[in-house]
Amino acid sequence: MTGRTRSVAVIEDEESIAHAIAARLRSEGYDVQIACDGPSGVELVERQRPDLVVLDLMLPGFDGLEVCRRIQRDVWVPVLMLTARDSEADMVIGLSVGADDYMTKPFSARELVARVGALLRRSERAQESIPAEHDVLLLGELDLDPTTRRCTYKGDVVHLTPTEFELVMYLGRRPGRVATREELLAQVWGYDFPAGGRTVDSHVRSVRRKLGSDLVRTVHGVGYAIDPADFDVEGAEKADLARQEFVVHDLHSLPADDSLAP
Repeated sequence: MTGRTRSVAVIEDEESIAHAIAARLRSEGYDVQIACDGPSGVELVERQRPDLVVLDLMLPGFDGLEVCRRIQRDVWVPVLMLTARDSEADMVIGLSVGADDYMTKPFSARELVARVGALLRRSERAQESIPAEHDVLLLGELDLDPTTRRCTYKGDVVHLTPTEFELVMYLGRRPGRVATREELLAQVWGYDFPAGGRTVDSHVRSVRRKLGSDLVRTVHGVGYAIDPADFDVEGAEKADLARQEFVVHDLHSLPADDSLAP
């Protein structure tokens, strides 16, 4: 990580949580700004161009999903999303609109700091370094170019978040080899602490919705693998319908949680 002070925008409507997060991040040397609703959060990101955004899912004005869509529209910024309940649907939806990771309330402030640091390190690698393995990866009619960070299927560009891109690249470079969740958390996420396998599971589900269910194989109780010989090139076409039919109900019924575990 570079020597300059890294900036973080915290977009959270619960004042106690927002200030607790900001205080902890400032104690770690980050420059932190706070917004308390969707519109002011978008305005803060557009004005400050922070290095990372900590974003609550449920916000007044418009929710965190809409905030994420708007701030990712032109320039990518790492987003750590906070959710009020342990819902797989909430997590996958957040990832689908550009979030890079999520935490469920209540959470450990120590873990939040660790995830912020890991996301920033991965962001710096993605933006400033040339991948050691820079050849285009071909999986059926799916092409991934690690130099341009571009993913195409049958010539059409498919948007993958940087984390999703690196996940597919990591598995695709090791065809047929099963990677455990712990290995993926260490190698793709850069986490050197226990983060729980659901982070990996949710990202895999998001990748499958975008690229088809046949790309990533689950090895139950172990982890995930990509078998290019078995990749169904029609599977990604089915994903188009799945994305259109994926409707989220009652997001605004999520319970609020204003606690931050020490």
